[in-house]
Amino acid sequence: MRTNTSDDARPAAAAGTATPWPADIKMRATNVDFYYGGKQALHSISLQVPTGRITALIGPSGCGKTTFLRILNRMYETVPQTRPEGEVLLDGEDIFSLDVVNLRRRVGMVFQKPNPFPKSIFDNIAYGLRINGMGAKATLAETVEKSLRRAALWDEVKDQLHKSAYALSGGQQQRLCIARALAVGPEVLLLDEPCSALDPIATAKIEELLFNLKDFCTMVIVTHNMQQAARASDYTGFFLMGRLIEVNKTETIFKKPSRKETEDYITGRFG
Repeated sequence: MRTNTSDDARPAAAAGTATPWPADIKMRATNVDFYYGGKQALHSISLQVPTGRITALIGPSGCGKTTFLRILNRMYETVPQTRPEGEVLLDGEDIFSLDVVNLRRRVGMVFQKPNPFPKSIFDNIAYGLRINGMGAKATLAETVEKSLRRAALWDEVKDQLHKSAYALSGGQQQRLCIARALAVGPEVLLLDEPCSALDPIATAKIEELLFNLKDFCTMVIVTHNMQQAARASDYTGFFLMGRLIEVNKTETIFKKPSRKETEDYITGRFG
């Protein structure tokens, strides 16, 4: 696997300015390429993910956002004949050398459509704890409650924990999936279009939840919703045709982008 050991793989910023990047970086991707068989989907992606912040990835459909997200916890390995090249570090550790089960515990993922297990609300949250050997009976109920509280769902479901998760609304199911991911204590949470199937009220609850979760974990969110990226994220990266065109503070990206392609996309000229 090709790697680049440069310590100064800084994201693109406006010409003549320094990117205001925090010193504490949770994940760092350097010169990452990605292939589906013989087709190259990502080209030399370098991106830093600051600790305790929300980083949004925006861009038109098929531009590589979700592919990059799936690299961060090696979810791409479920697809045959795929391979990354380059370097991705988690707290300075090469993620491609880590045990994949441990990596996915540390870097959790929430998908576009809510995918609760065909189990009770309680057992959905307890599932990851049990398979990771963290399901001590004495603390299980306490951890389930803590996870549901963090996902702002406890007050809505505390009296129906043993009912099927399928009885919940779409927005509640998505928060349940977030609670399930949070239960094992991830350091990073990846969210792939988590609100695309939700109504505006449920979307607002998810966005408020993400803001409140920054005290517990670092987040990377893929979204097509420009308003959501502007509201919910601290940093934003713009992808186009498998390349990271620009990344900076969200306010800078939306008010004064350095690249014309970025400006054209966020103003609706294409995409």
